[in-house]
Amino acid sequence: MTSRHPLTPGRAGAASAALALVLASAATGSPVSAAGGEGADAPRGTVVYRPVAQFAGAGKPRDLLLHPDSKKLYVGSDDLPETADVNESGLHVLDPADGKVRSTVGQAPGPTGTLGRRAVRQLLAPLPGDGAVFFYPLRGIGTAKDGDAAAAGAWVAGAAVTHATAGLTPSTVLVAQGSVLSEVEIATAAVKRSVTLEGGDGFAVDAARGAVWFTDFADRRMYRVDMATFTVAATVELPAGEGFAGFTEVDPETGAVWVGLDTSVVVHDATGKRLGILKGGADMPRAASFDTATHEAFVVWQDAGDTSQPGSDNNGTLTVHRTRDLQEVAKPVVLPGIHAQLGSAALAVEPGGAVVFVADPVAGKITRLERATPPRVTGNPADRAVTAGTRVSLTAEAEGTPRPTVAWQVSTDAGRTWQAVEGATSPAYSFTAAVSDNGRRYRAEFANEAGTVHSAAATLTVTIADTTTGGTGGTGGTGSTGSAGSTGTAGSTGATGSASEGSDGGSATGSAATGGATGTPTTVGGGGGGGSAGATVGGSTNATGTGGALASTGAAVASLAGTAVVLTAAGWVLMRRARRRADG
Repeated sequence: MTSRHPLTPGRAGAASAALALVLASAATGSPVSAAGGEGADAPRGTVVYRPVAQFAGAGKPRDLLLHPDSKKLYVGSDDLPETADVNESGLHVLDPADGKVRSTVGQAPGPTGTLGRRAVRQLLAPLPGDGAVFFYPLRGIGTAKDGDAAAAGAWVAGAAVTHATAGLTPSTVLVAQGSVLSEVEIATAAVKRSVTLEGGDGFAVDAARGAVWFTDFADRRMYRVDMATFTVAATVELPAGEGFAGFTEVDPETGAVWVGLDTSVVVHDATGKRLGILKGGADMPRAASFDTATHEAFVVWQDAGDTSQPGSDNNGTLTVHRTRDLQEVAKPVVLPGIHAQLGSAALAVEPGGAVVFVADPVAGKITRLERATPPRVTGNPADRAVTAGTRVSLTAEAEGTPRPTVAWQVSTDAGRTWQAVEGATSPAYSFTAAVSDNGRRYRAEFANEAGTVHSAAATLTVTIADTTTGGTGGTGGTGSTGSAGSTGTAGSTGATGSASEGSDGGSATGSAATGGATGTPTTVGGGGGGGSAGATVGGSTNATGTGGALASTGAAVASLAGTAVVLTAAGWVLMRRARRRADG
């Protein structure tokens, strides 16, 4: 919940319309630049909040509470002047997903207990399970939950309540009646104890450290009230300025006190030591909330609503900061039409910071914003080497919120420039490789509202298939060696005996004379085919086979061997005759 106070007339502040958020240290005032990342590879950790819906029908919203148990969105509202035929003041219960109004509790007791239509100005605390504790003018403390016909309530005695928050126990709340701070029972509105300060407007509770920080905007100081003794324990001076009242909020995790003051947010630690100042240009800080899960602070800045003033454009801004060092952790979000002329904005943050709700009292609407995180590549495409005509598939993956879109790109100049591949908008890109694709690089571009990133590039190598080389034939078997031919028998006197030997390779027939015996050859098989026949010797002809070179070689050898056998036989016969003549 946030502190809210009427706008005090005065100058609009700085002369810049856009939010130029600066962290000025108390000692040096050094500026801190904002995060970026749009239009190129987003810096790691860049976050963007994007408006996704606007809810109406809940009157003029004054405060918001996202119930931690039921998850329902509670809206405290005034009546909208534009809807004169319907009184929309009261406690509205909305579905946070779509803004549908589940129920409205418009009736609450008056000072005498009479039920009547009541506006709800502040939501103080959630009830267990469902429901809310709230403050309604002028001094009412009420409770109600979704579906109730009327609220329960009691009125605090004394002056009008100017501010209220949750108490230190579930059964109590703290209320301010001007400069008087009181602890009050919720059920009866009975005052348990009080302390009167020198001055003050709004306050915030540091329940973990048992303290209340009470802000006196007019006198530019804060009082630290010790809740154990209910006395003022310290006084902290605030920077001099116009005195425009904004808010006082305590970070429940660190105890740091954030005070919206003029066009700045002044931040002190739990002891009152100043940590820094956030500056918002001409816009004024009017609401703040914390998320302990992400350790972040959310601030709504409203325009002054006077376009005659320098820097006024009628638009507000949402900023998000790390509570540790006040640095910006998300890009500022422009909130069109949110100005402070008709009241202060309200803010609610879903635990974890994924969803933020901002109430605009001017338009009577609530804007739902969702966190977008930039894409982060989780899988890159791999290099490929293929032959032309091969089907190629490249894959890349990325994560982000919302889910990033993908578009494949190709480079023909080694990555110096990139062009989009038409129609390639899926994580897997498949195509048939052509020779012209050789050397091209491919990458995937992922984008969402938070930024754009690119995968690593994959290089494609394409070669031409070799179609000139045939298949290899089988190896022929080795033929057996031919057997030796039989020796020819001697012929009659005067006749020439014949002899024949088998030859390697093709067959050979040796005949020296009529009546000579014929040797029977054996063929040696040629490698890779049938052996060729031997040459014709002694008038006998062999058929010529087809085959390899080895068979042909065998034929030549067989022919020579056959001739040698014939000559040898003839010489033996002549020598024998010569011996006989000599003996005679």
